[in-house]
Amino acid sequence: MSPETTAPRSLAEALRARDDASLSALLRSRPDLITPVPTDLTQLATRAGTRASVVRALERLDRFTLQTAEALAVAREPATYDELLGLLAGDDGDPAVTAAFPHALGMLREQALLWGPDDRLRLVRTARELLAPAPQHPSPTGLGPTVGEATAGMSPGRIQEIVTAAGLASTHDSVSAVASLSELFADRSRMSALLDEAPAEAVEVLSRLVWGPPYGQVTAEPAAHLRWLIGRGLLLPTAPGTVVLPREVALHLRAGRAHRVTEPVAPAVEAATAHSPQAVDSTAAGQAYTTLATVEELLKDWHEGGPAVLRAGGLSVRDLKRTAVALDVPEPVAAFWVELAHAAGLVASDGEADERYAATPAYDSWLELPAAERWAKLASAWLAATRTAGLVGGRDTKDRTLSALGPGLDRSAAPEVRHRVLALLAELPEGSSPGTDSLLTRLHWERPSRSVRPSPDDLRARLARWTLSEAELLGVTGRGALSAQGRALLGLPAPAGTRAAQPSGPGDRLPAHPRRRHPAASPVPAPAPHSPAEQAAAAARAAVLLAPLLPEPLDHVLLQADLTAVAPGPLERPLADTLGVLADVESKGGATVYRFTPASVRRALDAGRSASDLHAFLAAHSRTPVPQPLAYLIDDMARRHGHLRIGAASAYVRCDDEAVLNEILADKRSQEFGLRRIAPTVLVAQSDPSGLLAGLRTMGFAPAAESAEGDVLISRAHAHRTPPRTAPEPVPDGPPVPDATLLGAAIRAIRAGDLASTAPRKDDAVTGRPGDGALPRTSSAETLATMQAAVMTGEAVWIGYVNAEGAASQRVIAPIRVEGGFVTAYDHTADEVRTYPLHRVTGVAELADDQP
Repeated sequence: MSPETTAPRSLAEALRARDDASLSALLRSRPDLITPVPTDLTQLATRAGTRASVVRALERLDRFTLQTAEALAVAREPATYDELLGLLAGDDGDPAVTAAFPHALGMLREQALLWGPDDRLRLVRTARELLAPAPQHPSPTGLGPTVGEATAGMSPGRIQEIVTAAGLASTHDSVSAVASLSELFADRSRMSALLDEAPAEAVEVLSRLVWGPPYGQVTAEPAAHLRWLIGRGLLLPTAPGTVVLPREVALHLRAGRAHRVTEPVAPAVEAATAHSPQAVDSTAAGQAYTTLATVEELLKDWHEGGPAVLRAGGLSVRDLKRTAVALDVPEPVAAFWVELAHAAGLVASDGEADERYAATPAYDSWLELPAAERWAKLASAWLAATRTAGLVGGRDTKDRTLSALGPGLDRSAAPEVRHRVLALLAELPEGSSPGTDSLLTRLHWERPSRSVRPSPDDLRARLARWTLSEAELLGVTGRGALSAQGRALLGLPAPAGTRAAQPSGPGDRLPAHPRRRHPAASPVPAPAPHSPAEQAAAAARAAVLLAPLLPEPLDHVLLQADLTAVAPGPLERPLADTLGVLADVESKGGATVYRFTPASVRRALDAGRSASDLHAFLAAHSRTPVPQPLAYLIDDMARRHGHLRIGAASAYVRCDDEAVLNEILADKRSQEFGLRRIAPTVLVAQSDPSGLLAGLRTMGFAPAAESAEGDVLISRAHAHRTPPRTAPEPVPDGPPVPDATLLGAAIRAIRAGDLASTAPRKDDAVTGRPGDGALPRTSSAETLATMQAAVMTGEAVWIGYVNAEGAASQRVIAPIRVEGGFVTAYDHTADEVRTYPLHRVTGVAELADDQP
């Protein structure tokens, strides 16, 4: 059988010829085609040709595959394999283009953007409309219309004048005249001879239009060299005062190339610096520890209830600044930590009338996990989050400021860009950090935008830059290179080779032979973000790799004579919590310095600790003797603590030492409290107890609050928690990629539906014209008789069926049994045995004799 008779006549026929593996690849790469599952292959082809679906598919092509589609859009339809290759490789036949071309063509076929055999290649009509040159949207190739398109409205007499001026024989009709002119422009030798006669100024005009845009302006009386070009059809008028360079002429001047620069090979990501893998992992582990400490400090700062929620949602600028000061980081970094905690489900709004942000119950569970597992939970949340902290402080489409934790921060492309950036880092030699420009160039090649080169304002470029900085903050990378735990987090295998052979130290140099991709190879993007089970497994592997690199918590500090304590590393949680009440953090870093002050010691006494408890605590957890100044400070504050008693009168002050009360009354700062003596040892005030307590402490006294029974009140921080909250769901970038189970079921349903819609039926007066898509109509007696006959012969029949919801469908079934008003049959449409009520069958028809 000749190729012409087997060539598909439509995209639906081309899809019908595919096997299940090819259809699975199509539905996996374009998941919008399966939502909902098409009824048959004709509907699948129709959906694959819709504008929204085609635009989405084109946006996901790499630059060379997109250039291949653009070249096919300006080729004649249908085009041959060699013609399309010539538009990309040019007359000289670029070997790199020739090597990469089959893969690009295969990608277009797989994406159902191209169909037909190699001698009759066709671009899907919608894709051709989007990519072909038009005055409304110029082609990315810079080519203009063909001679036939440009002369569509021209008079026959004018066309004959052009043909004659070009040295061609006149014809009897415009169609043949345009054809002969097109043949002249497409003939390299004849076209070169014609241009040899052109004035130098005319050649200069052509050189300015050759790479686009192909349109130019002329006056009512053009110059002689322009008249020479217009007279021979090398420039054709499209509107008054406007001329265009025909596509055939431009292709001759370009030596057959559709693009000025064809990019068949993915640009390599160059390594900028190299470090030993051990140094990278250690640096990343240090950042991972800092991540845990920062998130804990953030939640500790919001322990009793964080900042208020704005009416429009999110943090106010003032609250973000205050949080940045508390964490000692710039505001953009503070926004990242806040969004990270939110993405991990550790922070949410409490939902109260006076709504505030606070830690969630999940935060308490998170604190109980080992340090490495806590980090893995944060890193996994960051990798999958669509909320983008880098946008905080910017403006939305309505010129409103984007705030941390507020709306408008979701960018569905963020997870894919983060994953791809880290995957490209994994392709570099171990311990190497990338050059930012080469990384952005590679990303732009894989997902090209409308611009030829990456723009700093492009969303994907900004997401990539934010990914590099956030991965470093989080400890996924160290010194700009991907760490071992970062590689495991992506689900990638550990690199081959031992780390001992890698260079180390400040004199690290790049490897002499970095790994490079073969020029003819096509880039294979890393897998899409994993399923939840795979993500959990990858996070567990990352935690296992990180755990040995994190410092072990210490159970001791070093007390110094200047009323400070030095923690040479992370402290065990009970020790850190108690020390955080007894002293103030003075500085952070590799070692944390705590300072003991009268206020901090009083805070510990207010929390119910006695002087003996504090002495015992310090003695048990200090590797150095307790300095005498610190012991005196504790004893002095304990002796004064509770010496004054404050209660409700509105408030009262009582003290056994009358001299102390005299001192308070004599102090002018006490006048605002409205104090007066009601007994030698008792003062009453017009202020509330809490305000009086704070005021006297400001004056330098150390009062203690007292209950109605006269007992000292112990004050502890109130832990405010939100109700149970779920972490924010990422905003998907289109429909999710179907899993293998869904793909298998969908393909079976599509195949079965296609069988029902395309199976040939016997053409009789009852069923009407076969293949018209109408349901068969037969009487109840005819339906029953045909079913019973099919049971005896074992043949399949075509039926119309209306379900309980009133939806009509057509099916191909093989009846097995007919009884009690029901037919039991093997349904080819559903690929299973089913039972149908006969009263819901609209009619039945026999299939053609050559059908099973």
